[in-house]
Amino acid sequence: MRAFLAWLYGAALALGGPGLFVVAALDSSFISLPQINDLLVVLMVTQNKALMLYYAAMATLGSVVGCYVIYYLAGKGGEAFLRRRTRAGALERTLALYRRHGLLALMVPALLPPPAPFKLFVLGAGLAGVRPLPFVTAIAVARGARYLALGVLAIYFGDAALELMRTRGREVALWLVAAILLGALTWWWLGRRRRAREA
Repeated sequence: MRAFLAWLYGAALALGGPGLFVVAALDSSFISLPQINDLLVVLMVTQNKALMLYYAAMATLGSVVGCYVIYYLAGKGGEAFLRRRTRAGALERTLALYRRHGLLALMVPALLPPPAPFKLFVLGAGLAGVRPLPFVTAIAVARGARYLALGVLAIYFGDAALELMRTRGREVALWLVAAILLGALTWWWLGRRRRAREA
């Protein structure tokens, strides 16, 4: 497995954006490749800062495609399979989160680093009957924010960002998630205040 991961990492680097797309699609579907995509985004942006938006977009698009595959299969009758593969009660808790929080139950795990059970929430979206357009939008927004934040980190910190991702990737990802969520909450709160003043 380690040899395969090393080969995949090297192949993705050689291909650039399309390599990012493939790795993100694989990671977001049935193959787990923890943090490889994050590292690839940071490394590629460090090597070519002008292409940051392109790399973030390719990683995001690949993630959307991979997620859609398992979302689609879950919606086509994957409940029995899921119940056999997940711990007792995990699926019910996931579906309860969808009923209570809607698409936020998908977007927050999409921002979090491994070992957050992101794929369980993607599968849960299929079972919960989330419509395709809101599903794709939620994944694109959350993963896009994550990869853009990593790209900005790579632009400003260069090789230091890469070393930080290699040694303390999980902590960095958690801080990025916290910053993204804080920014989103601030934007929502300011919008709410503005609408209240205009009313």
